[in-house]
Amino acid sequence: MLSIGEFSNICKVSTKTLRYYAEIGLLEPSEVNPENGYRYYAIEQLEKMLLINRLKAYSFSLEEIKAILQSEEIQDDNLYLAFIHKKKEIEKQVHNYSQILTQLEDDISAIEQGKSIMSYMEEIDVQLVDVPKMYLLSIRKTVQAEDYPTEYIKCYEKLFERIAVDKLTMSGAPMVLFHSAEYSPSGLDTEFAIPVQEYVTGTRDFCPGLCLKTVVRGEYSELSSVYAKQIEWAEKEGYRCTNALFEVYVTDPSQVADVKDNITEVYYPVRKIISKD
Repeated sequence: MLSIGEFSNICKVSTKTLRYYAEIGLLEPSEVNPENGYRYYAIEQLEKMLLINRLKAYSFSLEEIKAILQSEEIQDDNLYLAFIHKKKEIEKQVHNYSQILTQLEDDISAIEQGKSIMSYMEEIDVQLVDVPKMYLLSIRKTVQAEDYPTEYIKCYEKLFERIAVDKLTMSGAPMVLFHSAEYSPSGLDTEFAIPVQEYVTGTRDFCPGLCLKTVVRGEYSELSSVYAKQIEWAEKEGYRCTNALFEVYVTDPSQVADVKDNITEVYYPVRKIISKD
């Protein structure tokens, strides 16, 4: 048997943490002296504690760890699936932190060169274009921000299936229209669409007309900067937004190996404000 201090020292876990684990039923001492309350752990519990430490290192919550330990066999299918899921979560976090690190390095470089870290906004090109009327085959729904990748795949699978079954002809790249007037935690009113030549049941007219257009190459995280630039341009030149903002995916994001190769066209429908002077 090991005292709580010995057990703590071997596993590199504080006695306070061990007491908390016992309190929540994660790892209870093998024996408690009824006279003085001293806690003792069996040698066999060392392996269990080491497993808990490993799962914590994988960012499993204590509730998740408890559920894993309560399963009849540690090395079962449930544990395997839990590891696969956690691996994907960590990979996403690594990717996000890699993006942040790259941006941070660029900002540090800009400051070292005496530039503003927002100077990249000056390089965003805004063009005034006239977009002709088109027929859209679309699916409109409210989507949470984190669900966009999944919804993108699901909705376009349905749209491409409809195009194949009805023998429709695509007349442009897939696009997404954002109908929400403002950001909402409950989700955004989003329309996944594909332009087609035929006007059939399920399609609708879309007449964007005059638009501000910006071509974006690379990460979608840059799109907020593009929207900001377009709004600034419209304000300066005397234009007002008239319709849903939309993005056209020139390259399929699910097929591009490197996000730097993504090409997205961002459109901001506008009209000229008539001055009363």
